[in-house]
Amino acid sequence: MRLDQWLWAIRVYKSRSLAVTAIRSGHVRVNDAPAKPAHTVRPGDRIVVKTEVLVRTFRVLALPASRVGAPLVRDYAEELTPPEEYARAREAALLRAQFSSPGTGRPTKRDRRSMEAFRNLPESD
Repeated sequence: MRLDQWLWAIRVYKSRSLAVTAIRSGHVRVNDAPAKPAHTVRPGDRIVVKTEVLVRTFRVLALPASRVGAPLVRDYAEELTPPEEYARAREAALLRAQFSSPGTGRPTKRDRRSMEAFRNLPESD
């Protein structure tokens, strides 16, 4: 089975084209070596996938015939990612939320109500 198919089948990426893009960008390594999308995956291979803030590690257990449901992923891949990696990703998400600049994005309900109140003020002559 191709590497891009396997990553898509076990739900690491939402589409094969996203998997291909990540592999070509060098974000996926097989047995500590860079890989190509057509690399043949075999049981026992160790695959490391780098995302924005998370480095996930898998061991190939089996090759699925097609995309599998989330509960069945554990039959085809063993997750070797350390818990510290997930904790670091959670911290990064909290920091991004904390340091977003005020006034960006959609106004809150409170902001919208204050804007409406400002618009409805009577004009002074």
